[in-house]
Amino acid sequence: MRRTLNKLRRTSVDELRVRGSQAVAAFFERWRWSSQARLPDDPAFLRLLNPDLELTSAKAFGNHIRIRTRPAFFDAFADQAATVAEFRRRWPNGQARIMAQADRVLEGHFELLGWHDLFFGDPIDWQLEPVSGKRSPAVHWSRLNYLDADVAGDKKIVWELNRHQHFVLLGQAYWLTGEERYAQGFVVQLESWMAANPPKLGINWASSLEVAFRSISWLWALNFFKQSESLSSETLQKALKLLYLNARHLETYLSTYFSPNTHLTGEALGLFYLGILLPEFAASSRWKETGLAILTKQLERHVQADGVYFEQSSYYHRYTTDFLTHLLLLLHANNEPAPSGMESKLLLLLDHLLHITRPDGSSPLFGDDDGGRLVKLDHRAPNDFRAALSNGAAMFARADYKFVAGEAAEETLWLLGPTGLAELDSVAAQEPPTGSVAFKSGGYYVMRDGWSATANYLLFDCGPHGVENCGHAHADALSIELAANGRTMLVDPGTYTYTGSKELRDWFRSSAAHNTLTIDGESSSVPAGPFSWQTVAGCAPLSWLSQHRFDYVAAMHDGYSRFPNPATHWREILFLKGNYWVMRDRVESAGDHELKLWFHFAEDVGPLHSKNDSVQVISDNGDNTRLQITTLSRGGSWTREKGWVSRCYGERSETPVYVFSKLASGPEEFVTFMLPRTSGAVPPAAVREIDAINGRAFEINTESHHDILLIRHLLDVDFGCEVDTVGRVETARMASDFELTWARFANEKARAPDELVLIGGHRLEFEGRQIVNSGERLDYLVLNDAEIKERFL
Repeated sequence: MRRTLNKLRRTSVDELRVRGSQAVAAFFERWRWSSQARLPDDPAFLRLLNPDLELTSAKAFGNHIRIRTRPAFFDAFADQAATVAEFRRRWPNGQARIMAQADRVLEGHFELLGWHDLFFGDPIDWQLEPVSGKRSPAVHWSRLNYLDADVAGDKKIVWELNRHQHFVLLGQAYWLTGEERYAQGFVVQLESWMAANPPKLGINWASSLEVAFRSISWLWALNFFKQSESLSSETLQKALKLLYLNARHLETYLSTYFSPNTHLTGEALGLFYLGILLPEFAASSRWKETGLAILTKQLERHVQADGVYFEQSSYYHRYTTDFLTHLLLLLHANNEPAPSGMESKLLLLLDHLLHITRPDGSSPLFGDDDGGRLVKLDHRAPNDFRAALSNGAAMFARADYKFVAGEAAEETLWLLGPTGLAELDSVAAQEPPTGSVAFKSGGYYVMRDGWSATANYLLFDCGPHGVENCGHAHADALSIELAANGRTMLVDPGTYTYTGSKELRDWFRSSAAHNTLTIDGESSSVPAGPFSWQTVAGCAPLSWLSQHRFDYVAAMHDGYSRFPNPATHWREILFLKGNYWVMRDRVESAGDHELKLWFHFAEDVGPLHSKNDSVQVISDNGDNTRLQITTLSRGGSWTREKGWVSRCYGERSETPVYVFSKLASGPEEFVTFMLPRTSGAVPPAAVREIDAINGRAFEINTESHHDILLIRHLLDVDFGCEVDTVGRVETARMASDFELTWARFANEKARAPDELVLIGGHRLEFEGRQIVNSGERLDYLVLNDAEIKERFL
């Protein structure tokens, strides 16, 4: 009762109005008093159309839809013969692949999300969840608790089938082959669905977003099949009546206060689709303008200043990118202006997708991943977002998008037509001008030393946990992902499920499932149900430096301040480009705690061994790419555990996980070296700690270099703010008051360093000779061999 009263106190008048009107509308539907609870008969349907059409029957309206030339659909549909010819030219094996997939659909076998060969019965049972065997009851949608797995199983599986995105696959097969059996299969399934899902009854009416996505699929399918003799006038009439009810359902039950994220914007896009493509309805202008207004308003909030989607989820970021792409292309095709700032928002979204792309072309799946797509127009892996960049390169003539996208995507042809692909061909691909980049609003920092397929790459997450109830967030504060010599090594395990299993939902969202540090076995943020949280960690980025030779980032979070003995986690990462990373983890606490550093490896990574302070792994792809991870902290030890990685919702693979653990009393620090290796014949790097005063010092010996790293202790630490001191860290050969001092020597006997990277300080001495002496604090200083020799002289 207290929670309810507190929630009511926080509820605005407008929210009460909207929720109240939706409750009333649902009440009228349940008692069949609403016209939205049934299909209109033909006379009533005609009254819903613009009177200027002068149509005398619903059949005449269907014939009008078949022969009209406006409004325009996507450019691929302007010339079917040219689109088919271009597809065959560019993807000579594509037709056979699409036919094989479409034939499986005709047989009733589906590839959905991470599940393969799902069978829903013959004829298809549109309410069945075949993995659990649960079948949702045919009750009014408002009376169905679809989040309860005992009622609906995993509702995502049911909804994915009922999005009818396989209708688009059948349409592609129909266009490419001209075989009427694909049109017949579409019609059989469409009629089956309409018979089994009367208006407002069952799970397939329970989510407005699903109604929107299904409407979009139907509009795509009708553009593929409208000339087919298999699509009878009666079937087309009924489908158009249902599309009208879908639009009315969407505008009545918008997720304005239920899920004002991609649910709301996806519903708005569905309304826009229906409004701009079915202008014959008298209400079409209202649908179009409502959808456009919602998207315009919400994208100001959803797309942060740096282009990061506000729910801190790369997959939902991709969704939003697709929403805007479709919106702008439909506006352009119909000679309608785009709202001010809409194109710039799409460019920001694409810029982020470009920079987070790994060297192997895949993208990290941070935050939730629901496995779905707006429309499925190609066969790429779920974590390959480069089709969006291919579209962007064609739309905006962006050479950097084309470079990262690689080859043109099939999706680009189906959206922009042969003309769009010709425009893409005219763009000369060019490497992006910057590699490492900070997305400060979103809190993502990308470190890379190039754009080649063998580049090193690290993504650091120190952004906000999410927004509002943080429904799609994970407890991933200060986590990393890493690719060594182009091979993805350390990964975010993904999502796997929403409601199918509470235990697995919580594990995949936990801090222990991410490449970060945990304290006492707890997560930095604590979940409360599948889409909410009891506690939320607050991250604070502290420093970002990016130069040609190095990147440096530092941040902290307060997720463990809730403990009886509060603790704060700080993480710093120094990336020496072309070489390796140094990661420093500090825990500030006065109490006793169990600390664990987690390292989750990709599926194709195999452990070589763990010994002393190091773990070595190898990418199982024939190129012998290795990664050595050495963590130094007295008293700690490595263990190997079983983990999981989910590349798509519903799919998971077992992967190796290594954990460095230590029982600590009071403040503690781990220093981790992550060293890419290129050849199995080369001996591992020798990393060891050496004696130092007022700090820590390390030697890193490889086959070609001898490196020294000094880390100065800070004498005073305040929550959220480090206080500098005049102390300096000293070893037998060096003394420095810089917070981080990195020196490279040709070998252990060299009399002077060849390189220096210094962060945050004033002075550096080597063997009693002063190399750096600045009256003002230097944020950083990089010196090469010639500059060092000049200072020695």
